[in-house]
Amino acid sequence: MKIVVLAGGRSTERNVSISSGYRITNALRQKGQQATFIDLFLGYDLEGKTVDQVFDDANTSKDLKISDAILTDADINKLRTDGSTQLFGPNVLAICKAADIVFLALHGGDGENGKVQATLDLNNVKYTGSGPLASGMTMNKVFSKEIMLYHGIQTAAFKEFKRNQPGEHKVPFDFPVVVKPTSGGSSVGTHIAHNQEELESGIADVFRFDNSAIVEEFTPGREFSLGVVNGRAFSAIEIKVHSGWYDFKHKFQAGYTDFITPPKDLDEDVHQAMKDVSLQTMDVLGLQNYGRIDFFANDKGVWVIEANNLPGMTPLSLLPQEAEADGVEYGDLVMDIINGKLKLYADGMTEAGIMTATSAD
Repeated sequence: MKIVVLAGGRSTERNVSISSGYRITNALRQKGQQATFIDLFLGYDLEGKTVDQVFDDANTSKDLKISDAILTDADINKLRTDGSTQLFGPNVLAICKAADIVFLALHGGDGENGKVQATLDLNNVKYTGSGPLASGMTMNKVFSKEIMLYHGIQTAAFKEFKRNQPGEHKVPFDFPVVVKPTSGGSSVGTHIAHNQEELESGIADVFRFDNSAIVEEFTPGREFSLGVVNGRAFSAIEIKVHSGWYDFKHKFQAGYTDFITPPKDLDEDVHQAMKDVSLQTMDVLGLQNYGRIDFFANDKGVWVIEANNLPGMTPLSLLPQEAEADGVEYGDLVMDIINGKLKLYADGMTEAGIMTATSAD
């Protein structure tokens, strides 16, 4: 198959996305696929090539290292030499149209919020992962938590604060609290606040990345994550940081965190509850093909932290580790994701397909 691996883009998680994209592309090439890496924001200079010739080259580098520097819009904009800030770089859409399917290796921001998915839908381009509606709802922590609570899924109490909201930010629960961008990932802009001063500082930092901050009641307990691919819930992975908490550095730099899968000393009933809640969360949010659900577990049960509609696929990412522990090596995992989504297209069960069928009625 001709496969575009679309990564990079304009997100604060741009570097993580590129790491996922390189690894996916190289795995697909090893599986005999005509896969090529394309940076969503920077595009591709055809330089006299036809669009089909782009698929002859993986277009990846083996020297990528994920920096723990957080990229701002201004940092990313400087990467484009033409001064343009539009999301789709030169020739990206034309190359995607020539592919049999696009593997979305995008993370955060305009990669996971449904904009790219909607654009591809409008151009009849097949892609992995969920559709624009489910992606947008899942990316917004306020929307997704409200949906989870409506369906009886246990998640931490929260309050939303918007940019330029006047006065001191008061929360209806005790410190410590967790402060996050409402639409973000990889713990970018996330803080644990132990008092009002730290809360105000954390919210101010969130507004560097988002117009909305979500403040959650702190949930103590062991931290886990559990991936779902084509309706199969993998074994959970336990996350044990050496010190501090599971922030950006602990997620993407080696040597700071231990990942244990299957988790040890975990009651099988609790493990099964995580699998059941993962499948339920995927269902109520409308997520298709694959995703990952993050949890805390304590004596009051399992608590969903958030859902991820395009989980990381880097060397330290959680989903590939879980799959490998359950006997699915990385290249097979990537192909399972692609084949699973192609089956949904063939069966007319994609989000866009459902919407089209409904409107036809």
